Amino acid sequence: MIKKQEPLTETAYLILLAMLKPNHGYGVMKFVEEKTKGRVVFGPGTLYGAINNLHKKGWIEPCPTKPGERKIEYIITDEGLKRVKEELRRLKEIYEIGVEILKGRGENHDKEI
Repeated sequence: MIKKQEPLTETAYLILLAMLKPNHGYGVMKFVEEKTKGRVVFGPGTLYGAINNLHKKGWIEPCPTKPGERKIEYIITDEGLKRVKEELRRLKEIYEIGVEILKGRGENHDKEI
């Protein structure tokens, strides 16, 4: 029996996407705010709590730092990338179900979505 993964939270999903390249906390905050057009703005507590959680799960890891550098940059791991891809497939499936059902009601939402 295949164990299904729990859906990612929006916070985890967006942070993992922001860490497809090395990134630090402030960079993640700016990335998410820009990509969501200001709909999602992380406070420091939420962001750093989520970063710690993702690191404990092995989905991100710190990048090597230069001597004297204070900012810690993280990068997504292979496992983290796997989880992002799984979540993207899950989101696509529920999107397609919604579109199919709305079309069945005679509504065309392709242009609105």
